[in-house]
Amino acid sequence: MVVLKSFEEFKNIFRTGKKWIRCAEAINNIPNIKENIYYSIGDSLVYMITDSKEEKEFCGHRRYMDIFYYLEGGETIEVSPKNKLDVIEKYSDETDREYFEGTGEKVEIKEGEMVIVEINEACKCYGNAKKLIIRVTVEDNYFLNK
Repeated sequence: MVVLKSFEEFKNIFRTGKKWIRCAEAINNIPNIKENIYYSIGDSLVYMITDSKEEKEFCGHRRYMDIFYYLEGGETIEVSPKNKLDVIEKYSDETDREYFEGTGEKVEIKEGEMVIVEINEACKCYGNAKKLIIRVTVEDNYFLNK
């Protein structure tokens, strides 16, 4: 898990590479999007503004990493390497999701901050936040437009 204190910090660290530029493009488009509707940029990135929902189990992905940008409020995010958790629902290629139980590192995140959850990790969130969820592919070698 990578925690960034601001979008500016994100732009300073991740300023090259098509997928990171597309993440910044999604964040810059926030004033133009409606809540709870997925938008996409190419075939490598989807994003949506939504309210937090308390999650009972850890969720992990294999093809897309999660990036959360907190717009209002805050929440606790609990993250753990998948290999330290117990599988409760096997991976589905259709949804790119797998579910786990166990414990992880808890971090308090507040408005303006960003979190990157990598594909070797799973997370669950608790709190009351409005956030932009970005799912960006890690399959750079499979798509020519990345």
